Amino acid sequence: MKKKMLLHSCCGPCSTSVIEKLKDNFDLTIFYYNPNIYPQEEYIKRLEEQKKYVSLTHPEIKIIDGEYLDSQKFLDAYTGLENCKEGGERCKTCIFLRMQKTAQYAKQNNYEIFATTLSVSPHKNAQLINELGKQLEQDYSIEYLISDFKKQDGYLNSIKLSKQYNLYRQKYCGCKYSIY
Repeated sequence: MKKKMLLHSCCGPCSTSVIEKLKDNFDLTIFYYNPNIYPQEEYIKRLEEQKKYVSLTHPEIKIIDGEYLDSQKFLDAYTGLENCKEGGERCKTCIFLRMQKTAQYAKQNNYEIFATTLSVSPHKNAQLINELGKQLEQDYSIEYLISDFKKQDGYLNSIKLSKQYNLYRQKYCGCKYSIY
């Protein structure tokens, strides 16, 4: 019997190769929780791409929209971190808050394990993500899947799958401070 996994997804393109890697070993549910994304129209566009990919490839996988309601919480959390370099303390805070919500939701809704697609990006520090995940595993008493999904061509496969399914690939991470 497959473990019931809640997979935090940052966007459709990043989730593609991760879903393909996990789908045979876990009973997946996608948790799209990204109130960090700016502006809200971008959030909606990315959510729609997530839905598009899943409906075309794995319609049996459920998607939960974690909603955009906490966007002010993220802006407040960035106070004093606005000028941090990409990948620094602001990003660590953002990653932690999204993974924390995922762990909370997973625990409250009887999932056995949680994970995130964030490590598929070559711009994200998988070691940091896994450290945060292990901390949350302890805090919420729910298993976290250690991963570095960019390895074994995970990132390259996400690009190929995005092209194959004509998915919109954003040009910035998400928050208003990451727009170049």
